[in-house]
Amino acid sequence: MTVYGNFPGSRPRRLRTTPAMRRMVAETRLDPANLILPAFVREGIDAPVAISAMPGVQQHTLDTLRKAAVEAVSAGVSGIMLFGVPADEKKDARGTAGTDPGGILQVGLRAVREEVGDDLVVMSDLCLDEYTDHGHCGVLTADGRVDNDATLERYAEMAQVQADAGAHVVGPSGMMDGQVGVVRDALDRTGHEDVSILAYTAKYSSAFYGPFREAVGSSLKGDRKTYQQDPANARESLRELALDLEEGADMVMVKPAGPYLDILAKVADSVDVPVAAYQISGEYAMIEAAAEKGWIDRDAAIMESLTGIRRAGAQMILTYWATEAAQRLGR
Repeated sequence: MTVYGNFPGSRPRRLRTTPAMRRMVAETRLDPANLILPAFVREGIDAPVAISAMPGVQQHTLDTLRKAAVEAVSAGVSGIMLFGVPADEKKDARGTAGTDPGGILQVGLRAVREEVGDDLVVMSDLCLDEYTDHGHCGVLTADGRVDNDATLERYAEMAQVQADAGAHVVGPSGMMDGQVGVVRDALDRTGHEDVSILAYTAKYSSAFYGPFREAVGSSLKGDRKTYQQDPANARESLRELALDLEEGADMVMVKPAGPYLDILAKVADSVDVPVAAYQISGEYAMIEAAAEKGWIDRDAAIMESLTGIRRAGAQMILTYWATEAAQRLGR
């Protein structure tokens, strides 16, 4: 074609010419410090158990949990979020294993703190679902509904025992109304003023949680739609955000990450506290499964998905690829 004058006058491709150029002008930077590793510790096993729906992820013994924590520190990962998987016979209607100082999550928290001290931010999932025989995130009424206020009393107990066990941060994830305020009060009353709260502010009732239920040995029948958010709603997340901040949340989170990047961006634009997003089990499983089929470039897809979450506004990303991605970023 004939080119007239200096057409085209603007050539954005000039800034894409080489890897060094693209790196220099990149608007979003992903760093190992942005990453948090979710990890499962299971009671009563003497070897790690693979999670079939999440290739490469396992339920840890205390020994392998310690090793995973050390590896995360070495890679530059900032935090680890622990989930306990109790023996089936210890589950009951009130999730008492979750508030037992000798329960598996509390044992895991102590083990990780003993191993890495303050070199890793040790976080704990504060919810009852792993410990109840019905699989819901709270205490049930006689007719099978989740009793919000009775559940808050249990969360207050959980906060204390998790902080006693060494958690730097607790993550109330059950989406009960008032949970952040109750947890903050419980921590402050028991001498744990320095323990932070990572509020699961916008936690949606998602189809992408499926593999996680295998990971924690969930006993759930039915769904959690009466307390987790409706995927159709956006403004509701900002209402939840305002309540969590008013109640004392130190950090806030959107979960899942990938399908809710619009929510993540709204939250990040609205607050002056750190914002997290959780790249959940189904997001992980989709990439791993497609890569296993040879349909996508696994490594490139992992880094692209994490960069997208970071670009949308997350300062912290909970991802099962945390250590692997951090190692790659550090090279």
